[in-house]
Amino acid sequence: MRILSGIQPSGKLHIGNYFGMMRPALELAQKGEAFYFIADYHALTSIANPDELRQNVLDVALDFLACGLDPEKTVLYRQSDVPQVTELTWILSNVTPLPMLENAHSYKDKIAQGLKPNAGLFTYPVLMAADILIVQGERVPVGKDQKQHLEIARDIAGAFNRQYGEVFVVPEADIRPDVATLPGIDGRKMSKSYNNTIEIFGDDKAAKKKVMGILTDSQPVEAPKKDLENNIPLQIYKVVASADKARELEAKLAAGGFGYGEAKKELLAALTDYFAPSRAKRAELVKNLDYVHEVLQKGAARANAVAGETMAKVRRAVGLK
Repeated sequence: MRILSGIQPSGKLHIGNYFGMMRPALELAQKGEAFYFIADYHALTSIANPDELRQNVLDVALDFLACGLDPEKTVLYRQSDVPQVTELTWILSNVTPLPMLENAHSYKDKIAQGLKPNAGLFTYPVLMAADILIVQGERVPVGKDQKQHLEIARDIAGAFNRQYGEVFVVPEADIRPDVATLPGIDGRKMSKSYNNTIEIFGDDKAAKKKVMGILTDSQPVEAPKKDLENNIPLQIYKVVASADKARELEAKLAAGGFGYGEAKKELLAALTDYFAPSRAKRAELVKNLDYVHEVLQKGAARANAVAGETMAKVRRAVGLK
């Protein structure tokens, strides 16, 4: 089974990225041949500063390796180091119905957030389809917010295969509903776009400020907390603490006499403990950036070998060779 996933280097990675994409991807990598890429082409839709983009790419590589990615078993590479992706994007654009892109939720959401409409944002799903199909990805771990894009990729692969013959594997989504979308500190989906994230490797003081600032209701300390399903500190705590610890915190909140401030302190401690090994490993990797660059170079070579085979089939199929 070939697994494919990517993540945008559009800013500091946060715990929503980790539990929504990184951890499922790292776990799934144990079950097959994994190709994971840093989506720097995609990031051009939101980043115009070249130095910032280069640093973000390096940070993502560091974060992935620190969180447990094994480069001997998993192919890690920059999207832009596989130029066949852009060639395939153009070819796939010719079998992609315009209404399919017009109905993409992500495009509408980004425009609503104030991003200027451009062709890059609009054709984002076609580039994502090319990312997957260029390496013949079979399983794609995605969050709920990316489910529609995966469905578009499936539709594009099917349209190409019907028109030109069976060239592409039609990918399947791998979604874990329990952690697919983690709430941010303001209750909306955790996203860099909303500036409501808790960073994985951020400054300790900044992390504490964000955790203690998580939105809660105005019930007094002595009151039993009734709406535990929408309790943000508890929701996040459940993914970083053991099931027993999560039940203990839930019981304390339900009984009353236990304030949100105390719950947030327990969450902060749990987050610190959970990511302590990764933070230590990242600190060591920063001292050996040559190794990180070597990992990306080797990953690109392996990805290019597969991409080259795919493009040879595509070119023959459409008549370019």
